[in-house]
Amino acid sequence: MDTERRLVTDIRLDLVGLVVSDMAASLAFYRRLGVEIPDGAESAPHVEVTLPGGLRLAWDTEDVVRSFDPGRRRPEGGNRIELAFRCGGPQAVDAVYEELVAAGYRGHLKPWDAFWGQRYAVVLDPDGSGVSLFADAAVEAGAGPAVEAGAGAGGDA
Repeated sequence: MDTERRLVTDIRLDLVGLVVSDMAASLAFYRRLGVEIPDGAESAPHVEVTLPGGLRLAWDTEDVVRSFDPGRRRPEGGNRIELAFRCGGPQAVDAVYEELVAAGYRGHLKPWDAFWGQRYAVVLDPDGSGVSLFADAAVEAGAGPAVEAGAGAGGDA
C-alpha cells in the first residue's frame, strides 16, 4: 500500500447500510443472528444499531432511499458485498445454518470445511443478499461447497 496514498487521513468505516424491501422481515432475520435491535423498530423506515466495537449497522426501506435517490433501481444479479458472522465453532456454523433454513430462510451454500481453513456456509436474507456464517475449522478441509437447489442470490433485492 506504500505506492497508493490515501487522499483523506481522517476517515474510518463507521456504518454498513442495507436497503430492504420489508423492514420487519429483515430485522427478524438479523435478530436471529444475534443483532440486538430495539423492539418496535419494524415499523420505522430507518433503523440503526451500534454493534460491539462501535461499527453501526443500518436498514432503510426502499421508499426512504427513493426519497433522496429517485432513480435508484434494485440491484440485479449477484451480490458484491456480503455480511459475515463469526460463529463460536464449526458445530455452531452448522446449527445456525440449520436453524435459519428450518425457519424458512433460503440456504445458498450448505456448511462445508473450506480450503482456507474455515467451516463456512451462506444463507440468504429476506432480500436475497448472501450472509456468510463461518468459524475456524477444526477438521481437515473438504472438497467444496454444496449449493442449495434454487438458492440463487438476488431476486428482487
